[in-house]
Amino acid sequence: MSESVIEARDLTKVYQMGDVEVRALRGLSMQVKRGEVVAVMGPSGSGKSTLMNIIGCLDRPTSGEYILDREAVSGLDDDQLANIRNSKIGFVFQSFNLLSRTSALSNVELPLRYAGLQDHRQERAEEALEAVGLGDRMHHKPTELSGGQQQRVAIARALVNDPAIILADEPTGNLDSKAGQEILDLLLDLNRERGTTLVIVTHDPRIADQTQRMIHVRDGVVDGRSK
Repeated sequence: MSESVIEARDLTKVYQMGDVEVRALRGLSMQVKRGEVVAVMGPSGSGKSTLMNIIGCLDRPTSGEYILDREAVSGLDDDQLANIRNSKIGFVFQSFNLLSRTSALSNVELPLRYAGLQDHRQERAEEALEAVGLGDRMHHKPTELSGGQQQRVAIARALVNDPAIILADEPTGNLDSKAGQEILDLLLDLNRERGTTLVIVTHDPRIADQTQRMIHVRDGVVDGRSK
């Protein structure tokens, strides 16, 4: 039995909106095993986005415990969370989030720069771009690439630090069906070849059906359809 790379125990998240208290998470618990491919699904207002912000170390729970790659991160301060994000999490967003005026290679190097790494930085970025099939597009700017190619750059950027997990938030949402399937196939290939743990947030059941497991979030908890 492989170990858990993500373990959330009884997470709550309460927001104060003026005089109103909004309980986004209500004692949610979940696990993701190392090397798994998991889809997280849920309607608007379900708590799914709040959960993803906590998993991605972009926010902290009000109570409960979150353990990422054997490290308890629930109580870390902002600087510590930033270090965890940069070293243990690769993000892939629907909107790519690339710097438009710099090359694909420079975009992929960014996490290494933030980590203060000097040695072999360009070499590692080049290897990541080769891994996503963009070895011949390294010096192109995002504006010179198709949407599918831009998302491949984003995946290479997510991979370059060899993170514990890749958190992909609607990664095919801005792509047509053919390019979207190619991106999903690429992510699944990376999982098979590298054992990369993938957590994919999606509204699309066709994407979720290609993952190993679905986690449905509703009313701030994991509901009974999850498996």
